[in-house]
Amino acid sequence: MTKSELIDAVAQRTRITKSRAEQVVNCVFEAMTEALEGDEGIEIRGFGSFTVRHYKAYNGRNPRTGKPVPVPPKRLPFFKVGKELKELVNAPLAERERAKEETARIRAAERAAPDPDEPGTAS
Repeated sequence: MTKSELIDAVAQRTRITKSRAEQVVNCVFEAMTEALEGDEGIEIRGFGSFTVRHYKAYNGRNPRTGKPVPVPPKRLPFFKVGKELKELVNAPLAERERAKEETARIRAAERAAPDPDEPGTAS
């Protein structure tokens, strides 16, 4: 799935415009990037967690010449998949279909219920 496909999926599932969905997706990515830049971890229960791994400087070797090459220290983002996502991806097709149907039922119920954040819809 590409970023534009993700934007389309968000727009369709939430019934907002594509431009609004793009803003939402960009805001999420920006917030995640800022957290990782600040060395904060990100935990999304049921999905996984993002952390920053620190790698020390070391002496590598140029494969052509064989000469030593200093490699500077670096920080890289790392993703660890969550248990629920791992189980869902590895589940038999019938289980995945049941999970999709359950998700669709939940979304339909959410759409039918008034949005408490929407003015004039709170009880």
